[in-house]
Amino acid sequence: MWRLRNDGVGPKNKMITPLFSSMHTHTSFCDGKDDVETMCRAAYEKKMFAIGFSAHAPVMGKTGIKSSWNLSDDLFDEYVTEVLSAKSRWNGMLNVFLGLEVDYIKGLRSALDSDITAINPDYLIGSVHYVIPANGAEPFTVDGSAEEFENGIKNGFNGNAEALMHYYYDAMAEMIAIGGFEILGHADLIKKNCQPDSPDRLTYTGKRWPEEIEACRQREIAVCVSETEITVEINTGGINRGKTPDVYPSLSFLRLFNEYNVPVIITSDAHQAKDIDGNYNIALQTLKYADFKEHLFFTGKSSGKAVWQKNKLYV
Repeated sequence: MWRLRNDGVGPKNKMITPLFSSMHTHTSFCDGKDDVETMCRAAYEKKMFAIGFSAHAPVMGKTGIKSSWNLSDDLFDEYVTEVLSAKSRWNGMLNVFLGLEVDYIKGLRSALDSDITAINPDYLIGSVHYVIPANGAEPFTVDGSAEEFENGIKNGFNGNAEALMHYYYDAMAEMIAIGGFEILGHADLIKKNCQPDSPDRLTYTGKRWPEEIEACRQREIAVCVSETEITVEINTGGINRGKTPDVYPSLSFLRLFNEYNVPVIITSDAHQAKDIDGNYNIALQTLKYADFKEHLFFTGKSSGKAVWQKNKLYV
């Protein structure tokens, strides 16, 4: 598997001092460790252009799914109030944006749901975490523990890893088609439990993860996104938490997005202040290897549409 060096050695060309933001962040309102103010202070001290708060949108009230890591329905209003308060407190020092990371769950949850649009968010991240097996087996998440993931394949897909892979990318394609969000979150999150050198990857009925078929599905996703105004995040969260050796999406997937002229934004998926810009150097190097020349940062909305500013990577 391709590995990125973490010693600053990479493709030549002089890197421009980049302007960063942190638009994928989680606080103690959901599964993060620090509060809103602590995260703002960290972003300010890092001289970031902006911070966006993207709590995992509530799911219990809409879907009946019990979750320990999504924002609870009871805290939804308080979360919105606290982020808007921070936006006021930090005005003139740091751009603060109100957002949510909304899980797409077919027929149950999307970015277009009325409770989401009612808060008038500055932006939304669209993600796929949840798997609801058609056979009635217990729902699970693609980024849960390896044991949960394997049991999900066995119980929900009769041991057929390829069927799960298709479920995941089908859900992502549906989410993109429905729209209502600005940023596509960790587009190959499913790889967390499918690393090529992971022993777990060989346990699914003795067969390897269907890499070639997955590459075809990823190309389909790249095409789908290219037909929208969605920006894809390059997410360092898996590296920050020691779960993956590289970014989401992988280098090969990023090259597909670049092939179809899909713009990208660098995010940390920070769950604590110390990771607010965690491993952005690796994200920059990965973008270079994928032949990107620029990344975007979010500056707000105008007439209901996201406004992005380009930031060149190299001279």
